Amino acid sequence: MRLRGKTAIVTGTSSGIGFAIAELFIAEGASVLGVDREPAPEIQLRAKAFRSMTVDLSEPQAAERIVATCIEGLGMPDILVNNAGIGNAKPVLQTTDAELARYFAVNVIAPFGLCRAVIPVMRGRGGAIVNVASVSGLVGTAQSAGYGESKAAVAAMTRNLATEFGRDGIRVNAVAPGLVVTPLTRERASRNTWFKRMYYDHSPMGRDGLAQELAHPCLFLASDEASYVNGVVLAVDGGWSIAKYLPDPAVAPGAVNQVSTARGSGRA
Repeated sequence: MRLRGKTAIVTGTSSGIGFAIAELFIAEGASVLGVDREPAPEIQLRAKAFRSMTVDLSEPQAAERIVATCIEGLGMPDILVNNAGIGNAKPVLQTTDAELARYFAVNVIAPFGLCRAVIPVMRGRGGAIVNVASVSGLVGTAQSAGYGESKAAVAAMTRNLATEFGRDGIRVNAVAPGLVVTPLTRERASRNTWFKRMYYDHSPMGRDGLAQELAHPCLFLASDEASYVNGVVLAVDGGWSIAKYLPDPAVAPGAVNQVSTARGSGRA
């Protein structure tokens, strides 16, 4: 019960990562306001500890209404998880100005507005904000126009807010997911060899992640266990973003590489 007595706002709770976060937070003792454009499946959650709010985060004054709804229905928010976002990016030359603007409206401006609305409520009480960025915002990725740029902005926003409000007792961190399992990603990998090679074959773990595997790092960052963690952007991607040269399958496990150890004889 690491979040016993806490109240959390979680966006994007109708499915996927956001739903997994809401379920886990409730199991750990929190009351949760779930926010999404689609109604959240409340039957699968503990009704007394969960309230659902259907709203488009890009609408004017949405952030202020969300915070007010949380205070009225569940109490003062202690935790904010900015999970909602849009993806399915395309190559640069196929991306329109309208599509680029939409990425930033949903992935950057909306969570920024929620942070700005919730911070005055957290000041003097303390709180934790967890933003969901992406490994596409940490490293260069092809065919990720608009999405990658917007998620890089989320990472920068996280560090800036952490710097500005740390002395108010407000911690701001982020997780940067890699590929997370969905029917869409599995179907895409089955028909697109480039996609499979980039995201599965080039991963040290050789698989995608589960929504629950993103929820647990969010739980840690939102809990008092992370009381001295501030401004961190944690990649949760099975090592995908740091891997360059994976092991050669032709080399037997445990085999000794026959390379000279003499000083100055090594070659990259």
